[in-house]
Amino acid sequence: MGGLLLASGVAEDLAISDVARAFGLRASAIRYYEQIGILPPPMRKNGRRRYNNSVLFRLAVVQRARETGFTLEEIRELFFGFPPGTRPPKRWHQLSQRKIAELRNRMRRLKLMETLLKRVEDCRCDALEECGEKLLRQSELRSK
Repeated sequence: MGGLLLASGVAEDLAISDVARAFGLRASAIRYYEQIGILPPPMRKNGRRRYNNSVLFRLAVVQRARETGFTLEEIRELFFGFPPGTRPPKRWHQLSQRKIAELRNRMRRLKLMETLLKRVEDCRCDALEECGEKLLRQSELRSK
């Protein structure tokens, strides 16, 4: 990731293409992150965006958050949704607990979908209407 730029010592005056390449992003993604406030507005030289290593550090956090399933809105919350001075561990913990609960709900739903798919996979009906009739009977029996 951005480590090569840091190691080479050129991380103080980067073009948008350098930053994008370091993270496997398009320049338009960098501009979008600026537009929605995840990245601060860059300094400009001759009208062109120029970045220092702080943008690399912030993008490393953004990329990790994206890899773990956080939405852009949740990433904005990570940076800006806490009182000033809130330490990163508390931010990560709070958002991670919510995301873990969301993932567990999603996993339960996926397990149920898998069970239902296995049931319909063994279908022996001659017509879809017959399937519908059996499904309605089953749901009526479950609701009693």
